[in-house]
Amino acid sequence: MFIVDAHLDLAMNAMEWNRDLTRPVADIRKRETGMNDKPDRARGTVALPELRRGRVGLVVATQIARFVAPGNPLPGWHSPEQAWAQTQAQRSWYQAMEAKGEMQMIADAATLDAHCARWMAAHADPSSDPSSDSSPVTLPVGYILSLEGADSLITPDYVERAWQYGLRAIGPAHYGPGRYANGTDATGGLTADGRRLLKEMERLKIILDATHLCDDAFWDAIDLYDGPVWASHNNCRALVDHNRQFSDEMIKALIERGAVIGGALDSWMMVPGWVQGRSTPEATGCDLNKLIDHLDHICQLAGNTLHVGIGTDLDGAFGKEQCPHDLETIADLQKFPDLLNRRGYKTSDIENIMHGNWLRFLRKAWGA
Repeated sequence: MFIVDAHLDLAMNAMEWNRDLTRPVADIRKRETGMNDKPDRARGTVALPELRRGRVGLVVATQIARFVAPGNPLPGWHSPEQAWAQTQAQRSWYQAMEAKGEMQMIADAATLDAHCARWMAAHADPSSDPSSDSSPVTLPVGYILSLEGADSLITPDYVERAWQYGLRAIGPAHYGPGRYANGTDATGGLTADGRRLLKEMERLKIILDATHLCDDAFWDAIDLYDGPVWASHNNCRALVDHNRQFSDEMIKALIERGAVIGGALDSWMMVPGWVQGRSTPEATGCDLNKLIDHLDHICQLAGNTLHVGIGTDLDGAFGKEQCPHDLETIADLQKFPDLLNRRGYKTSDIENIMHGNWLRFLRKAWGA
């Protein structure tokens, strides 16, 4: 089944983790054997060959570079200008992938429909099954460019500059305090520049990604922003009690706005009681079904399957040590249709979750 993954930090992995994502995951892991500068070395799960093998034909791919003020212990850049420059290096990597035929930018409804039609037609022939090593399917992976955390936008005026080169979604916050909004583990609403940022986004019809907004900033943004809203990678506070997750009230507000919420595959967001550096997916029973619990919770609040999708965040600074134990690479997202079927979801519901909701949202947001 064709799959949309609404959150992957591909360029971060290429530029900061120094991973050649045109190579299979096994090759990347082998090259990282013995490296210990990051906890997920030799444990990555994402590469372009595995995306094709898993029929993940469209992704929301990020630029990400945090600004950190003096005294902020989080990793990041010491000026907005440096953060901007890092996002431009990431943008250059996406452009290089396009030039090589590995990826294709999707920035409007016509390109979206043509790209999805090509992928679905290519996979309609069983002999073109990308799970086969002899598969002839080598289509470019489509990507929608998103900015995770807006700190790198030197001023709100940079939003239009970014829109011109293809940026189509912005999450104003990431972890901690931000220049425009406060994020995970922080408190406080939008800054004055954050309000200006949202006005610029609204003017350009850029999607607001509510992921990572702290509660105060979330409610500010929902009240202020009148454009399209989604949450690319977020789970449920009712199942795992942490401010990174959405409360039922926040989920209901997103449903009322017509949002789609992408389920994330980071173990600490999936199962309660996770202890960083100590817990393991096997010991906590963290498997793909745990994400279905979160998706199902949202479906019960909505009364339908129209507001959930997949936004894995795989290799978002974690790897096999912190994702479901029954997922070896991102190609294993193809396990979800059968698991959803076993949970009683109909074919039409499964199609909604795997791709349909994201595509419908984008066509509406882009005026199709």
